[in-house]
Amino acid sequence: MRTASLALGPLFAIAAYASDSHYGVRGDLHFPLRARATNNDGSLPLYKDPNASIEDRVNDLLPRMTLEEKVAQLIQGDMNGWMNFNDPLDDTLTFNQTGLEEMMRLKAGAIWGGYLTPWDKFVYGVTIGQKYLMENTTLGIPALIQSEGLHGFTNNGTIWPSPIGLAASFNTDLLKQAAATIADEAEGLGISHIFAPVLDLSRELRWGRVEENFGEDPFLTGEMGHAYVTGLQSGKRRNASSSAIARVAATCKHFAAFGSPQGGLNTAQVTGGERELRSTYLKPFNRACVESLSIMTAYSSYDGIPAIANTHLLTEILREEWGYKYWVTTDAGSVDLLINQHGTCDSRECAAKITLENGLSGEMGGGTYTFLTLPDQVKAGTVDIKFVDETVKTMLRTKFALGLFENPYPYDDYLKTLRTPETRELLHQMEQESIVLLENRNNVLPLSKSISSLALIGPQVDRVSFGDYVFFNATKNGISPLAGFTQHLANTSVSITHAPGCELWSNDPSGIPDAVAAAKAADAAIVMVGTWTLDQTLLWTPGTNATTGEHVDLSDLGLVGAQLQLVQAVKDAAAGKPVIVVLVSGKPVAEPWIQAHADAVIQQFYPGELGGLALAEMVFGDVNPSGKLPVSFPRSVGTTPVFYNYLKGARFVDAGEVLDDGSLKFGHQYVLDSPIPLWSFGHGLSYTTFNYTDLTLSKSTIGTSEDLDVSLTVHNTGDRDGKEVVQVYMTDLVSSVVTPNQELVGFQKVDLASGENKKVTIHINSSQLAVWSLSNKFVVEPGQFAIKVGTSDQTFLNTTLTVR
Repeated sequence: MRTASLALGPLFAIAAYASDSHYGVRGDLHFPLRARATNNDGSLPLYKDPNASIEDRVNDLLPRMTLEEKVAQLIQGDMNGWMNFNDPLDDTLTFNQTGLEEMMRLKAGAIWGGYLTPWDKFVYGVTIGQKYLMENTTLGIPALIQSEGLHGFTNNGTIWPSPIGLAASFNTDLLKQAAATIADEAEGLGISHIFAPVLDLSRELRWGRVEENFGEDPFLTGEMGHAYVTGLQSGKRRNASSSAIARVAATCKHFAAFGSPQGGLNTAQVTGGERELRSTYLKPFNRACVESLSIMTAYSSYDGIPAIANTHLLTEILREEWGYKYWVTTDAGSVDLLINQHGTCDSRECAAKITLENGLSGEMGGGTYTFLTLPDQVKAGTVDIKFVDETVKTMLRTKFALGLFENPYPYDDYLKTLRTPETRELLHQMEQESIVLLENRNNVLPLSKSISSLALIGPQVDRVSFGDYVFFNATKNGISPLAGFTQHLANTSVSITHAPGCELWSNDPSGIPDAVAAAKAADAAIVMVGTWTLDQTLLWTPGTNATTGEHVDLSDLGLVGAQLQLVQAVKDAAAGKPVIVVLVSGKPVAEPWIQAHADAVIQQFYPGELGGLALAEMVFGDVNPSGKLPVSFPRSVGTTPVFYNYLKGARFVDAGEVLDDGSLKFGHQYVLDSPIPLWSFGHGLSYTTFNYTDLTLSKSTIGTSEDLDVSLTVHNTGDRDGKEVVQVYMTDLVSSVVTPNQELVGFQKVDLASGENKKVTIHINSSQLAVWSLSNKFVVEPGQFAIKVGTSDQTFLNTTLTVR
C-alpha cells in the first residue's frame, strides 16, 4: 500500500484571532487587518509569490482569511447563480451581478459548471466569475470550476466508451491518452476540476452504476484509475507557477466501498469488515488516488458508519496513514442524508459538524447547505475552528497545485483543443479495443464482404447507446450501428436490411415476424439487444425509463421485454445461416440461452461516438478483437455475486439445469443452475491464435520484501495480426487468513504480427503478496504462491513461487 507522511501543521488558537468583523483572521502577524492582501513592510505576500512553495503559500494565506471566507471555501457554488444556463441553446452573454456577489460571498471555493451551453457563453461566465474573485475580493482566491468527465468532457466534448468499456481494452497507455484529451477539452474552457474516475468495484451487478466502474477487480480498477488520473492531471496550465503540478484536478470517487450496496440498491448500506475494506475496496484508491488532487466520498454507510463521517476511513486511513493532503468533497446532497437517511443526526448543525470533524471534507450542493451553519457553530464553541482551518488548507493546496492563483481563466484559443482530429483518432482505437468477442463457433466471424446481404435486427441497431453521465443531445455526435455498417460497407456489394423487431422497453412482439423475414432473406443476421440508459437530463426526468445508470437498479439481469424472444425467433428461423448476437449494455446480461445457441456473441459495453463504426469493422475483420471482460457474466441474478476472485471455499459446484425441452436436471449448487459464470473475468477471443512458452520467474525464491518479475514469450500462431492481453494471476496457497482463490497481479497488452513472438515481463510488487493479517496490518507471509498465466478460468502456463 502506498503511504506518505502528512503533517497537519499547527492549529491556531481562537485567542489569536482579531475582532468579530475579522473573526478567524490572525491579528498578530505581518499584515494589516485593513489590507489583508498586503504585508506591513510592503513586500509581496508569500501566497502571491509564484516561486514560493505550495505549503508556504498555504500557510501565508490561511491566517489572512476571515471565518466566513474560510467556510465559503468549503461549500460548492453554482455558475447558474450568476449565469442563466436553463436553456442549453441560449447564447446570451449576460450575467446577474447580485447573484454573482452573493454566490461568491457564501460559496466560493468550488463552482459547479457542468452545464450544456454554448462554449462562448460558458467561457464568458467563467471569466466573469474568476475576475470577480481575483479582482473584487480582498484576498483574490480563485475558484475551482467543476464539470463531469467520466467518459468524456460533457459540454459537447468527445464522448468515449463508458468506463466499463474502457476497462475492457486492458490498455492503460491508451486510457492515459484518452484522459489527457478530456483534460485538453476542459482546460481551455477554464474548467479545473473533473468528477472522475469512479473506482467502485462492479461486484454487485444489480446496482445501476456498474457501467461507471472499471470492473470487478481491484488491481485492474487501480491500474485503469491510475492511468486516468495521470492522463488528466499531467502537465500545467499556461502561465502557472513553478510549483504547480497539474492542469486539471481528477476526483477519485466514491470513497469507499460504495459499489456493493445491500440488495443492489443505490446508496444502501455496504456490509463488511476491516479486512474486506483493506483487501478489496481500498486497493484501487490507494493505487490511483494518493496523487489525485481531489477525492469524493460515498453516499452509503460501511459497517454502520456513514462514509462521509467516518473518522477511521477519512482521517486515520486517508489523511494519516496514506498522507493524503488535498481536497475531499462530499457527493451532492449527501450531508443531509445523515439526517434523512442514515439517522445519525437530527439537525443541519449536527450534520455539518460531524462531516467536517470526522472527514475534513467540504460540502457539495444538492442539499440544504448545512455548512452555512459553521460560522455560528465556531463562534458558539460547538465546532473547533482547527477543523475548518485544516480543511481549508486542503482546498488551497489543490488550487496552488493547479496554478490557479496565476491563471484561473479560460484560454482565448479554446477551440483548438475541442473535438480535434487527433482525439477522434485515439477514440477510434479505443472503440476497437473495447469490443469483446465472447463466442465464435466454427469461426463464423469475421464475416466476408463477399456475402450478398446482411440483416441488422434488434432495438440497438438504429440507436446510439451512450452510458450515463452524458448531456442532453450528446447522442447526436454518435454513429449508430446502422450508420456504422452502412458507412463501412458503402463500397461493397453487401446490401443491408434493417428490422428492429421490438422496442427495448416493450413486451410487444408484433415486430418479430418482420425481423424473421429479414433474417431468412439475408446471408447472415446480426441481432443487437441489451440494456439502455439516458443522458443526465432525461435520466432524472419523471416518466422516462432506463435499465442502467445512477439510481436505476435491477432485480433481474436478463433482457427486458421481447428481446430474448426476438433473438430466439431469428435463430430458429435462420437455420444454417450465421446468427450473431451483439450485447450492447452497461453491465453483464444474464442470458444462458444466447451463450448456448448463438453462432457468435459480441459484447460492446456502452460505446463512444464511433462505436457503431468500430463494431462493423470488427464484424467484417478489418479489426481483430482484443477486448477482455473486466467483469464476469452470471447465468442469472440468482447466481450472483459471480466475481472471479472469491475467497477460497466460497464457490462449490454441483450444478443443476433446466434443459431446452423443459426437463429438469437436479443438482445442489445450484439445484437448477450453476455458480460458474457464462463468461469469466479476463475472457475474450481473437481472430488469430496465441501460444505461451518459457514462463520464468526472476527468482523462484524471494524474501518477504522482495519484488518479482514474471517473464514469458507469447507467440501469434495464427494468420492475422492481433493484440493479446497477457494476464498473470496469483494464489496464496496457505495463509493465516482466508484469501482469494486467485487474484490478478499483472497484465500487459501486446501487439503481435502474424508469426511474431515477443518476450513479456510483468513486474509484481512484494506488497501484492501481502494479506491483512490477524494483527490488523499488511504482512507478506512466508510460504508458496501459485503463479499462473491465462485468464480467470483458463491456465496457459503455471509455476510456483516460494517466499521465505
